[in-house]
Amino acid sequence: MFGLGIPEILIIALIVLLIFGAKRLPGIGEGLGQTVREIGKIKKEFSGDKKSAKKTETGDDPEPEKKSIEHKVADSIQKKVTDKVLEQVPVIKQAKQIKDKADKIKKVVS
Repeated sequence: MFGLGIPEILIIALIVLLIFGAKRLPGIGEGLGQTVREIGKIKKEFSGDKKSAKKTETGDDPEPEKKSIEHKVADSIQKKVTDKVLEQVPVIKQAKQIKDKADKIKKVVS
């Protein structure tokens, strides 16, 4: 596993325990598990899309509707990932709020 042995893993686990504390570790583990599941779902969706794209390459060009569906799927996946990151990392959520406020100020000034 990436050249990590048991001693290295134990040291990493100890550092994580010291940084986050025992009370927050279950929540972090749960969030990490959800993220891994979402990435697995996204991977399955993309592998299915690639297989269907290969089938259409052998025939005629894909219909414009199909292209728009692929864009919609990509946009929805991007939105899901963004929402998950914003839920799990409060600092990013705060940074996004600050950026939105700055964009509003720019619109008012210009």
